[in-house]
Amino acid sequence: MTLPVGTRRRGATIYDVARAAGVSHQTVTRVLRGFEGIRPETRERVQAALGELGYRPNMAARSLATNRSRRICALVYELLQVGPSKTIQGASDAAREAGYVIDVITVDPTDDDAVQRAFDVMREEDLAGILAFAPMDLLSERIARADFSVPVLMETQTDLDAAAHHTSVSEQGLTQVVDHLVALGHEAFFHVSGPLTWWASRNRLEAYKNALARHGLASHGSIEGSWTPESGYRAGHDLPLDTGVTAVVAANDQMALGVLRALSERGLRLPEDMSVTGFDDIPESAYFQPPLTTVRLDYVRQGRAFMNRMLTLLGAGEVDDATPARAELVVRSSVAAPRREPIVGL
Repeated sequence: MTLPVGTRRRGATIYDVARAAGVSHQTVTRVLRGFEGIRPETRERVQAALGELGYRPNMAARSLATNRSRRICALVYELLQVGPSKTIQGASDAAREAGYVIDVITVDPTDDDAVQRAFDVMREEDLAGILAFAPMDLLSERIARADFSVPVLMETQTDLDAAAHHTSVSEQGLTQVVDHLVALGHEAFFHVSGPLTWWASRNRLEAYKNALARHGLASHGSIEGSWTPESGYRAGHDLPLDTGVTAVVAANDQMALGVLRALSERGLRLPEDMSVTGFDDIPESAYFQPPLTTVRLDYVRQGRAFMNRMLTLLGAGEVDDATPARAELVVRSSVAAPRREPIVGL
């Protein structure tokens, strides 16, 4: 059927579905809400009609009918980086599939006024829950004091140093990195961490130390970075080469990129004189010089798992597996067996 120009095709309603399936509209509603007690053949007819007509539920109407919000707020600090943007993508996909939508609010946790304005906005909105994708001490403290009336989840709930039995992607990934480097013959390690006000930074630092300890080794030191290539570059220039270090383990790929540049400027051959690893496997990592050995994370799946935890709190019914993706070591040519002669004159 051809509609007049400028006319929008009307979406199918539950009454259209009911007529097509030969049932009452109440039966269609029961099927949509997952009620038990409907005969299998009736459920099949309704589901077939839903598919044929391309029925899409009216979320605004559903919220009014059930007096329940279908909106979840996502507090985000940094969306320009690959990890946060992919995590939000996964969370948004899981929310949409469950009939919810995400409202994203970016906020700088170090700016008290900005945090307060964000909190004021959230209190004015009809939200089902709040997800905080900026796991930092400052934001955690402010959220705890805010006393919201809806469920609130922080992206990372546990510090490794406070949970001896906690297994995270940091633990998995750094264990694989250290095991691989030790297998190559490395014994002298150095770490470039992220900002230690971030839970992820502390988790990765603790995981790095734990991985070394399993081999009877201790770190030769660490420098705190800020997740950026610039901070990795500064760390690479400050790295004490006279300590015998042969492997640098960076807490993310961007800082590893800066380390590679700085060490090259200092006259080191990479990886012959120094092995360097990252964490995250951003799309550019395979094209660094040399290509970076790193830890691959499925951030989309992690975002889905995080959202599914919220959906479970909201009683949204069955959701996909909420188990986060495992970390996977990706070996490239930024690592090699350690040199045997000391670095001199650099």
